[in-house]
Amino acid sequence: MNVAVLKFGGSSFQRPEDYGRVARHLAERLADGQIKIVAVVSAMSGTTDKLRSVMLDVNDQARPSNLDAALATGEMLSACLLEAAVSRLGFAVMSCNGYSLGIRTDSDFGRASVESADPGHLIAALQDNDVVVAAGGQGVDHSGRITFLGRNSSDLTAIVIASMLGEHVCEIYSDVPGIYTADPNLVAGARLIPEIAYGTAAKMSRHGAKVLHHRAVDYAEQHAVTIACKSLMNDGTVMAGTFVTDQGDASTVTLARDSALLSCRSLEERKRLRDFLDQREINAVCTDGTGLCILCDIDFALRLLAVVGDRSLFVGSRSAVTELGCTTLRVHLEENFEAAIARARQIHERMYPDSNTKPLCPSAPMHCATHSSLLIHTNNAPENRQ
Repeated sequence: MNVAVLKFGGSSFQRPEDYGRVARHLAERLADGQIKIVAVVSAMSGTTDKLRSVMLDVNDQARPSNLDAALATGEMLSACLLEAAVSRLGFAVMSCNGYSLGIRTDSDFGRASVESADPGHLIAALQDNDVVVAAGGQGVDHSGRITFLGRNSSDLTAIVIASMLGEHVCEIYSDVPGIYTADPNLVAGARLIPEIAYGTAAKMSRHGAKVLHHRAVDYAEQHAVTIACKSLMNDGTVMAGTFVTDQGDASTVTLARDSALLSCRSLEERKRLRDFLDQREINAVCTDGTGLCILCDIDFALRLLAVVGDRSLFVGSRSAVTELGCTTLRVHLEENFEAAIARARQIHERMYPDSNTKPLCPSAPMHCATHSSLLIHTNNAPENRQ
C-alpha cells in the first residue's frame, strides 16, 4: 500500500476555514488515485493553552492523567474538523485518536514516551478510506488511559506512523517551509537550510527552534525516516524547504523565549539535578554561580522536580539564545525577549556577514559537536566554561 504521511501543525489551523484549505490539498494529492493519505493534525492554534488554563482554573492541582486527557481533546477536535472538511469533498475518510492509533506509551503523563506501535488498526482503516486523519501528540498507556506526548509532539506521532507503515518519508507542514539558520520572523537574512542531519536538527530543537520536535527527530533517525519540511500557502501552493536526513550541517542561532532558571544551593546539587534531568532527556545548561536553566519540556521538568521533592529554587523565566556552530555551542541568557532578539541578530550577522554569498558551514562529522566545549554566557557576566 502506497501511503503518504503528512503532518499539519497548529499554525496550519488559525481559522475554521483553514481545514477546507488543507482538505483541498489532500484532494489534489489523491487526484491520481495512486496513494492513500494519513494526515496527522495538531490542535487549532492556541487551543492547548486554553484547555490547560481552563483545567487549572477548575483545579490547579489536577492530576497529570486528568490534564493529559483534557489536553488531548484539542487534537481530537482538530481531527474531527479535518475529517468533516475532507468528507465534504466526497472522499472516504475517518479520524482516529490515541485510543485507536495503536501507539502504546509509558505512563509519564505530560510527556509520555512511545514504547510500541501496532499498525493493524491504521492499515484496516486505510483499506476502507482514502484518508485517515490522526489526532497528534497522544497514545494510551498499559491501563488504557490517554497519554500526552508533550507540547508540539504531533511531529512525533507522524514519524511513528510513517515508521509503523513502512514509509521512509514523512512530510511536516508548518508556517515556514523548513529549518533556517535563525527564526526568519525575527532575524533578517536568516537562510533556509536545504539539508540537515538528524543530530543537528534535534540539538536545535532542544535549544528553542520550533520547526520540529526533538523527540520526533530522534525517532526518525532511529527508524530511518526522512523528514521533509514544507509549508502550505494560503493559495494552496506548497513550498518545500528542508530535508532532515543523516547528513548536512549549518551554523545556527535559536531562541527559547521562556526558559526556566533554577537556583541551586551548591555546585554538587546542580550537578545532581542536571544529571537527573539529563537521564529523562530534558535539556538543561549551567549558568553563572549555581544556576541551572531548563530549555525544553519545562512544565514536565518542573513537575518531575516537584514530585521528587527537590528543594532547588525556581527563580523565574529567561530568554535563551543559543549559537550552534560546527564546533561550538554557546547559550546566552537575557532578561527579556527583546534583548534576546537583539542578541540573536547580532550573532547571526557575525555568522553570516553577507547572507547572499556566505556559504553554509560545510558538512562535518556528527561527532564534532560531542567534542566541542559548552560555553554558557549570561547577560552582563563573563563566560563560564563548563
